[in-house]
Amino acid sequence: MSRCQFKDQAPEAAKVTAYDESHAQDYLRLLDAEDGGADWRTVAAEIFGIDAAIEPERAKAVHASHLARARWMTEVGYAHLLGAEPPLNR
Repeated sequence: MSRCQFKDQAPEAAKVTAYDESHAQDYLRLLDAEDGGADWRTVAAEIFGIDAAIEPERAKAVHASHLARARWMTEVGYAHLLGAEPPLNR
């Protein structure tokens, strides 16, 4: 699990935030887990430290929010990290 604390909701900012930068490795782990077909409950426990059997709604919401942000980072956010303009129509 990351040494950084997780918020229940990932940022929705149009630019990469300090939170995003501190969780970049976690975003990669989320994308990797999705590509590998891992169950979201297992991912929530491994990455976020949330037991889906105890907090199913929270675990699902945290996972979904951060996975969406991880996808955004691969589609738009990376351009900010490179100092370029993000692609249009995203």
